[in-house]
Amino acid sequence: MAYLKFDKTKLVNLEYSLDKEILRTNRAGSYSLSTIVGCNTRKYHGLLVCPIDAFGGEKHVLLSSLDETIIQHDSEFHLGIHKFANDYYSPRGHKYIIDFEMKTIPRVVYQVGGVVLSKESLFVLRKEQLLLKYTLEDAHSQTKLKFRPFLAFRNIHGLCKANLFANTKYENIENGIKICLYSGFPYLHLQFSKPVEFVPVPDWYYNIEYPREQERGYDYKEDLYVPGYFELDIKKGETIYFSASTEECSTKGMNALFTKELGFRIPQDSFKNCLINAAKQFKVEQGNETEIVAGYPWFGSWGRDTFIALPGLSLAIGNVDLCRSVIDTMITRMKDGLFPNMGNKDNPAFNSVDAPLWFFWTIQQLGEHTGENSQLWKKYGDAMKTILEGYKIGLPYNIQMHSNGLIFAGEPSKALTWMDAVVDGKPVTPRTGYDVEINALWYNAICYALDIAKKAKDQAFVDEWKSWPELIENSFVQMFWDPSKNYLADYVNNGRKDLAIRPNQIIATSLPFSPLNDEMKMGVIDIVLKELLTPRGLRTLSPQDPQYKGICEGTQRERDLAYHQGTVWPWLLEHFCRGYLDVYKNCAIPLIKKLYEGFEEEMNQKGIGTISEIYNGNPPHQAGGTISQAWSVAALLRINEMIENYESL
Repeated sequence: MAYLKFDKTKLVNLEYSLDKEILRTNRAGSYSLSTIVGCNTRKYHGLLVCPIDAFGGEKHVLLSSLDETIIQHDSEFHLGIHKFANDYYSPRGHKYIIDFEMKTIPRVVYQVGGVVLSKESLFVLRKEQLLLKYTLEDAHSQTKLKFRPFLAFRNIHGLCKANLFANTKYENIENGIKICLYSGFPYLHLQFSKPVEFVPVPDWYYNIEYPREQERGYDYKEDLYVPGYFELDIKKGETIYFSASTEECSTKGMNALFTKELGFRIPQDSFKNCLINAAKQFKVEQGNETEIVAGYPWFGSWGRDTFIALPGLSLAIGNVDLCRSVIDTMITRMKDGLFPNMGNKDNPAFNSVDAPLWFFWTIQQLGEHTGENSQLWKKYGDAMKTILEGYKIGLPYNIQMHSNGLIFAGEPSKALTWMDAVVDGKPVTPRTGYDVEINALWYNAICYALDIAKKAKDQAFVDEWKSWPELIENSFVQMFWDPSKNYLADYVNNGRKDLAIRPNQIIATSLPFSPLNDEMKMGVIDIVLKELLTPRGLRTLSPQDPQYKGICEGTQRERDLAYHQGTVWPWLLEHFCRGYLDVYKNCAIPLIKKLYEGFEEEMNQKGIGTISEIYNGNPPHQAGGTISQAWSVAALLRINEMIENYESL
């Protein structure tokens, strides 16, 4: 019996099925994403979505969908589904679905009268190639299949409109065709494992709608180009394969390729295996570089997210090499002590005050996992020195260590911490000044650097920095601790403490080197547990605060106003659980296990087998944001690791 279960009686209910999405990636930047019934509800959906070098490596939808039709006795039964105006769906192929399962790869079963057809799909690793496997499970008379490819050839953030510039010419290749609508794109190769007839009936399908984009306040209507259709015979018990790829493939080898690739997949037969499978999908290898995608479908590689997520995506599942290779890649992108926070390789943005400090924490986790701290100093010590010196003498955006040893950061209209939403040119959560988590990370970074520098016998570095931790610890407590409230200020500027109850202070309790004593940690944990903890993560603001927004939905502006004003983030749970466990020891395990196990019900919701970016602050804490977020998945893998390590003692 499959671990991931779906209510077969509700599959035809679009309110149920359109809310569930399946993601597959090739670990090289490409992905395939749609709902479990194959109806695209986002502009980011598509069967083959690939980064295009000619366009700065940005992702583009090549093949939007493939509509299948079963033909018997000259009657056609269309299995595809698209949404049009006034909630009109055509064709309504979902009504023929009798089963959907997700054991290792997705499998959909259609029934039309006496015909039973199954479809399985997988993405070939490190290739821009999607394979679909069709098996005619049952049929009582001659059966044909027809396939209509819907082409987009556009950026994932844009939409396609019918135009006269599209190159609608195609070329015949082995068991299929190849076509390229616009200059700069690769050819899209559409092939089958057996001879097939292609009938050119070029046409545009107008005003296909994407309801999730409409909900988010974006343009949501698209025109897609269909060059014609493929038609072939299929017998009872026969299996055929379809390939969509940027390269022509050997059609005789599709069966073997599908079987080989299936062997690389992790069966999604447990909660942990689902998380491991999800973790692997964020890895992107291109040439000698390895990076982490922050979230699917619309994020790229972000410096802050990479370092926060990396230990969970690598060390927690036993992949030390991945941790090292990502760190090595990120170091090549460092500039004057800062890491690119967003943007592409050609236009990076170095606007994250905390990414370099999370870099120290990531190496710290690697050292704890491998026990090779002195070797890590030899390899990464120069990068660490560059970062520390940069903060000491000053960096862009007014980032600088002051005489009290603390880091001050920020300029008007700039949001440099992870709470980076900006509306009308102004940060929604302005935190210019001394930020609590930045300075906790700063203290941890210096203490860790000193620790491994001593082991590596780098006396010059030790002599230069050894006096700072005591000053920073005293300044931190004086600056942020409020004895009357018994918790930490979120930030301090011009002598004013912002005492809004936010989760950033929890990071000061979770770091290996903390400026807080246990009593202070208890105060922080208690207020976070009381005001911010939910079953899906920590709220970004207490519900008691007049600025609290418990629902994150609507237009971009409306979502940004709520993004860090009460919205729940799962990634913060790792740091709550770490601090809670360190302070309360075995008494903390029941709650930590409850939090971890509570996410299991998310496995067949939203992004199937993965964890969303955010959840509403108000119950029932509905998921939102990206359907698969790297640091959300990583946090749960790290929490599971905490539980397993503690229970093994």
